[in-house]
Amino acid sequence: MPAFTLLAAFVTSLLLGMRHATDPDHVVAVTTIVSRERSVRRACGIGVLWGLGHTVTLLGVGGAIILFRLALTPRLGLSLELAVAAMLVLLGAMNLLDVRPTPGRLTELRPLLVGVVHGLAGSAGATLLVLPLIDDPRWAVVYLLVFGAGTVVGMALVTLLVAAPAVLAAPRIHGLQRGLRMASGAVSVAFGVWLAHRVGVVDGLFTGVPRWTPD
Repeated sequence: MPAFTLLAAFVTSLLLGMRHATDPDHVVAVTTIVSRERSVRRACGIGVLWGLGHTVTLLGVGGAIILFRLALTPRLGLSLELAVAAMLVLLGAMNLLDVRPTPGRLTELRPLLVGVVHGLAGSAGATLLVLPLIDDPRWAVVYLLVFGAGTVVGMALVTLLVAAPAVLAAPRIHGLQRGLRMASGAVSVAFGVWLAHRVGVVDGLFTGVPRWTPD
């Protein structure tokens, strides 16, 4: 493959990764988590952890698809998307009920785990973008790595844009933090229920022949 074509593919991959970070389910999940934060730096770190978790899964699953020519069945693909829906409902419910996980390593790594789940659902779609562009499996995996780096950068920027205004305004507006936590929780639950309905009923996971198009 010519060097210019390869460079163009990598630049495209980086930009696509950054755009991928703005998918609605990603933004909802991260917003639900950062709504509790009172520090812009910590909120940005949450976005980075989410992106790293997404990238780890992307490289594992996407790399296996590329190197071993694996194929995800529609039922499996929809099941992974249903896991994302369930996670969104859980995150939203925790905000609405003000459930505060016990501080510890697992709590600190929660954004990473959330990113891993999202990566499971999005790996096939990202990988299918690669295959028509790069026929060498090794370069295709590098392409996925660049895509993942773009996702990390994009999610860090998204969380910064979401968290900074709230953190700066919170000391001046009484109850703002609680209002944001409740609002983000309600949106997360509603979006999760809608996604579960789309996957289970509209796309046929529970009602007929599954129809799945990787995003």
